[in-house]
Amino acid sequence: MTAARLIPAFLLIGSLLTGCAPSDPQAALEAAVQQLQDNIEAKRNDEVLDQLHPQFSAQQQYDREWARRTMALLFLRHKQVRVIAIGTSSEVDPTYSEKGHTRAEVAMTGAEGLIPDSARHYSVKLEWWLEDGEWKLARLNWE
Repeated sequence: MTAARLIPAFLLIGSLLTGCAPSDPQAALEAAVQQLQDNIEAKRNDEVLDQLHPQFSAQQQYDREWARRTMALLFLRHKQVRVIAIGTSSEVDPTYSEKGHTRAEVAMTGAEGLIPDSARHYSVKLEWWLEDGEWKLARLNWE
């Protein structure tokens, strides 16, 4: 898979739209998903990296350093980055309350001006781990 295809895929992790206040584990998970999307669209590299678990893995082969480099390249390439959720669902694992799962169909666009010059569609799966009261993105997979 080329770097050009990996960059948009990574940004799709922020594609999930939610709006709940973190008053319970489910709401906190949904708030973490929304915060991730907001951080990606605002091009806040450090904040996105703070949301990644120390053992983060994407596609069972990429790590946090890959995520950092991928974001830097994407953010340099596009002045604007948008993540559009076509469908999304998040849930706390009923067996392991320290794990959460999010699935989404997302489109990601990048633009130098008002009109996007790139767009891609992905099916993404995210696995979140609750650590010290915060949901951290631990696993990311896409098709």
